[in-house]
Amino acid sequence: QVQLVESGGGLVQAGGSLRLSCAGSGSIFSINAMAWYRQAPGKQRELVATITTSGSTNYADSVKGRFTISRDNAKNTGYLQMNSLKPEDTAVYYCAAVGVGIKWGQGTQVTVSS
Repeated sequence: QVQLVESGGGLVQAGGSLRLSCAGSGSIFSINAMAWYRQAPGKQRELVATITTSGSTNYADSVKGRFTISRDNAKNTGYLQMNSLKPEDTAVYYCAAVGVGIKWGQGTQVTVSS
C-alpha cells in the first residue's frame, strides 16, 4: 500500500521560498504519477502540479513560473519547490500518488504573510 508523508510547511513572508517534501514507500514514484494539491479553509481542494512517471510536468496557471515539482526515485521522495510566494498560496498542501486510484498524504500547512 502506498504511504506518503509530507513535510516542510511553515510560515514565510510574501516573496519568500519554501520546499515541501513527500516521502513515499517502495519505489512508488517510479510506477505512479505524483501530484500536489492544496486546500484553503472554506475552499475546494485544487490541483497545483503533477509529474508523470516519464518526468513530464504540469502546473496550475496560478503557480506557473513560481513552483517546481520534482522527484528523486532513489530516495522515494517527491518535492514541491515554491518561490515568490504570495498570501493567496496559503493552504494545506497535500501530496498524492496517482496510479490505480489515488493515495493522499496527511498534508502540511503553508502560511504566507504580507
